Amino acid sequence: MSAEPRINDRIRVPEVRLVGPSGEQVGIVPLAKALELAQEYDLDLVEVAATARPPVCKLMDYGKFKYESAMKAREARKNQAHTVIKEMKLRPKIDPHDYDTKKGHVVRFLKQGDKVKITIMFRGREQSRPELGFRLLQRLAEDVEELGFVESNPKQDGRNMIMVLGPHKKKTEAMAEAREAQAARKAERQGVGHAEEIAEEPAEEPAEA
Repeated sequence: MSAEPRINDRIRVPEVRLVGPSGEQVGIVPLAKALELAQEYDLDLVEVAATARPPVCKLMDYGKFKYESAMKAREARKNQAHTVIKEMKLRPKIDPHDYDTKKGHVVRFLKQGDKVKITIMFRGREQSRPELGFRLLQRLAEDVEELGFVESNPKQDGRNMIMVLGPHKKKTEAMAEAREAQAARKAERQGVGHAEEIAEEPAEEPAEA
């Protein structure tokens, strides 16, 4: 079934509720009269509410309407934020340097508006000490609490313990901030470059008497 509305001579009803080009209500008129007005305005008669009784039709430039609708849909897809789940794996006895590195990655992911799945991997005898993994996950959650929250509490999954952190900031907000920061950096670089050009210009020599 086509999603395209019926236009002009494809509309097959005796009368329509007509809306003018500027959105004004013309009222219920015979279809022939509505088509005549469309020709006078050099516009299309477009059925915008087929289930109404009588159907609602509007006078518009249908080609322009389709183009603008396509551009809006394209822009919406471009700005659409997809939820991404990043994964970070840690060992229960991770050394401080590695912990800081891993935490830095988690911070970056949360700033980008992404969720982070934290997996603690137990090996050998470590499996008998699940509290080590639990404490490590609690520590990490506290360290990044300004950026994210515990969306899924720590739970044992075979040899692993898993926790999911969700960002406080929505993906769309993070994307907008990233674009603003990029634009600011670009403007700053251009400003520095312009200042250097001015500094390199030779001073004017005084005119001879």
